[in-house]
Amino acid sequence: MSILFEHEARRGGKVVAILRAIPAADNAVVVETEVFPAGKGPADSIARPFSFPSRAQATRFADEALLCLQYLGCDIAE
Repeated sequence: MSILFEHEARRGGKVVAILRAIPAADNAVVVETEVFPAGKGPADSIARPFSFPSRAQATRFADEALLCLQYLGCDIAE
């Protein structure tokens, strides 16, 4: 499995979200998200995939999600 991109959002030094894009069939892309709720451990993370028909749409989704996380005070790392 090759990863197209991966971003990590941290707040106060703790990881709060991870977004990872992987290729799927017919040029589609799946953005796998994992969110770590405040006050809970890594085992309580919430994972959800989002499917997009193109890499451009997947990138746009990730960019907007990361921008929202920045507005909430998160630092973003690749």
